Amino acid sequence: MNLKSVNFKCFNLKNFHPKSLNLKTLPIWRDLVKDLRLCLVLLIVAAIIGLLSHALWPCLVIALVLFIGLQFRAFYQIYYWIRFQPEQNPPELSGVLGEILYLLYRYQRQEKQAKTELINTIARAQTSISALQDAVVLIDSKQHLEWWNPAAEQVLGLKAVDVQRPVLNIIRDPQFTHYFENLCDYPNGIKLDSWVKPQHFIQCEVTPFGDHEFLLLAYDITHLHRLEQMRTDFVANVSHELRTPLTVISGYLEMVSEQQDISTRWQRAFKQMQQQTRRMNALVNDLLLLSRLENEELINKDQVIHMASLLNELFDDAQAYNSDPNSNYGHTLNLHIESHCNLRGSKLEIASAFSNLITNAIKYTPSGGVIHIGWASDQQQGYFYVEDNGIGIEAYHIPRLTERFYRVDSARSRESGGTGLGLAIVKHVLAQHDGYLDIQSKMGQGTTFKAVLAQTRLVD
Repeated sequence: MNLKSVNFKCFNLKNFHPKSLNLKTLPIWRDLVKDLRLCLVLLIVAAIIGLLSHALWPCLVIALVLFIGLQFRAFYQIYYWIRFQPEQNPPELSGVLGEILYLLYRYQRQEKQAKTELINTIARAQTSISALQDAVVLIDSKQHLEWWNPAAEQVLGLKAVDVQRPVLNIIRDPQFTHYFENLCDYPNGIKLDSWVKPQHFIQCEVTPFGDHEFLLLAYDITHLHRLEQMRTDFVANVSHELRTPLTVISGYLEMVSEQQDISTRWQRAFKQMQQQTRRMNALVNDLLLLSRLENEELINKDQVIHMASLLNELFDDAQAYNSDPNSNYGHTLNLHIESHCNLRGSKLEIASAFSNLITNAIKYTPSGGVIHIGWASDQQQGYFYVEDNGIGIEAYHIPRLTERFYRVDSARSRESGGTGLGLAIVKHVLAQHDGYLDIQSKMGQGTTFKAVLAQTRLVD
């Protein structure tokens, strides 16, 4: 069989499996007949010679040995080609072994073609990744650096000698180490001070894939950080500047409204102005608090907060707020202290966050509702929760509730005097105490706000 004249078609190697071969669809039977015919011819010739020489059986044995020797020679040619000359054309053989050699050669060509295509695809992918301005790093199952693009040398300071070195020996920032060992706790990655460029910031995101391997993406966010800092400083400065005129306006309104000779019409107008002034003052205070939390000002967060005492204080304040004759809330409040663990943190910030959750439940639960306030813990975390039986919150609102000024019902929020910053403050306070806010709600059944705090923050 002349293999040089065979026209090979494109073959997808992943679809090939030896068991998928159907011999009935191949010309192997014709080749088998050729082998049998050759064997028969040798035996006939040997029989004739044996009869003439009166040595029939020895001649037949010699014919069989000759046939086996030819087959063995063909096997050796196939072995020699596979072992020493796989890049050259295979030897020309006939019969069944020739057909097998043809199949081997065809699948070899197809495998080479698939391998070439795969190599070209990988090369294009590497070229594309190398063109990125963001750092891309492959980390193997042993947590060693395996490959990175040129941008990683600029962003992360990697060098050629770092190949196959442990990633935590190269990136030694303690925050990154904690992040890498606790990826589930950082779904959005982590922001770090750059150790390559002073006064720069990078965002790192590690994604597991394959067999315990990792993909590290890192990019410079200095520009975004500075824009965010400008926004924060602007809000803080404007809010601070508004406090003085608001205080003056509030003082004059209070003084004028106490005059006895003011008509009922003007008394109502002054009352509304005082309400709006108080609302603006609350908004300014919340903006200043949020700005301070975002800037992570150094406030002692290692105080031991006696939770039973704090919850009783918050519960008393909630009862007073709930009983305000001007509000007509009339809720039933229940306090559940299910854990004797205390909390390590800033009492002022924790009290503000928990108070916000309680106040929101009172404000946005229809009159006559039932609200449960509780503190519990297990071997892993501590939980402060506020549960109401109000109207509930639509599921698509929940992911955005902690955004600044986001309102489920704008009209109702304005009536209640809310600033739209309460849950944003709660989110930042919890984040600075190694915690997060979990919100569960069903329409018509109520809402549960749960502040989840890490076990490291609990004190027996």
